[in-house]
Amino acid sequence: MEYLTRQPENQSAPQRLGRFLRLKKYQIEVTFGVYMFTPTEKFIFWSVVFLLYGLLAIATVLYLPQHVLFVINRAWFYVNGGDSGIASNLVAGNKDAISLATSSTAKTIAAAIETADSISREL
Repeated sequence: MEYLTRQPENQSAPQRLGRFLRLKKYQIEVTFGVYMFTPTEKFIFWSVVFLLYGLLAIATVLYLPQHVLFVINRAWFYVNGGDSGIASNLVAGNKDAISLATSSTAKTIAAAIETADSISREL
């Protein structure tokens, strides 16, 4: 009955996370009847759950940002029309910023080479 008793509020974050995970494990075991499985069946069940959760987490990290940009572009198109979306403007802006940075870096390197040449001539 640990889950029904009120716990102190001044627990650290890892303790609260551990309690939350134990509660979720308990709820899953009671809901799906995992507590009646043999140890081998429990291992298989929790392996499948972990595998599916891992695949979901990886897919979220890899594809969610791209999907959010796609949805923003669609919303922008439906509201304003035209083919200039926010994400394409951001990408174009980043390309312009990169080209400006590389051109200014090239100018700085050229100026440094010129200065080095003039100093070596003086010596």
